[in-house]
Amino acid sequence: MPGSARATVNEDVRGGMNSFTLTVTCLSTRGVVAAISGYLAREGCNISDSTQFDDRETGRFFMRISFLSEQGRTLEDLDAGFAAVAAPLSMDYSFHDEAARMKVVLMVSRFGHCLNDLLYRWRIGALPIDIVAVISNHLDYQKVVVNHDIPFHYIRVTKENKAAAEARQLAVVEEIGAELIVLARYMQVLSDDMCTRMSGRIINIHHSFLPSFKGANPYKQAYERGVKLIGATAHYVTADLDEGPIIEQDTVRVTHAQSAADYVSLGRDVESQVLARAIHAHIHRRVFLNGNKTVVFPAGPGAYASKRMG
Repeated sequence: MPGSARATVNEDVRGGMNSFTLTVTCLSTRGVVAAISGYLAREGCNISDSTQFDDRETGRFFMRISFLSEQGRTLEDLDAGFAAVAAPLSMDYSFHDEAARMKVVLMVSRFGHCLNDLLYRWRIGALPIDIVAVISNHLDYQKVVVNHDIPFHYIRVTKENKAAAEARQLAVVEEIGAELIVLARYMQVLSDDMCTRMSGRIINIHHSFLPSFKGANPYKQAYERGVKLIGATAHYVTADLDEGPIIEQDTVRVTHAQSAADYVSLGRDVESQVLARAIHAHIHRRVFLNGNKTVVFPAGPGAYASKRMG
């Protein structure tokens, strides 16, 4: 499969050199690492970080490499030259400029904790993305979004207009060239068609009580059953509701002395943190789909440091 190089090239702040990422997926076979590293060395590139995983059950190999182009090679140069290396090994690969921000659309309904958390992280530079639009089926957070100088799209959704509303949502995404949709507690079920068209590019967040406590007030249900762990799950959206490949999860302990309101408050906190970490992993190309699962490589040193960019 041909790679997809980004057109924008920025200079790495560490030494005036371009800093890129290469992701590779292929069948596990002898010589893959040597072929990749050898190519980069021949092109005057210095590897700064490399992570790989060989899944013996599926026979798939996954690799993520960060490197510096010390001789001024562009993404287009590297992408074109790598095709000859990738073809014999049937590699799926992609080169990316580490300084280029991913365009993201947030979707929200009436619970704003994840939205507000992401806006704050984005504002201080802790989440280096470009939030190019917020779409909502309610007007509750219009003022909050507009005050951040982000376009707000109110698209009402009913049983009667659901298909038309979803078409408008996709039109917004396509017109602004968004690469990722984040469901920041968007409480509408997406159609199979939208899930297919945006496969691997929609991230959702929900509590981790499923399938035990479905429907309204899951935290109240958990409180009434004496649950001792509250958790959250971030995953890619598929046609199977809330069953897509998991990217990130976390839990927090609760006790008998805490109230139902405490459960809700703690649940919102862990949902916000898990969603932010999942987005962080995705935008830095650390997540690889592996059937119904994911391979998620750990973040490097200083990855979560706050840094104002642009």
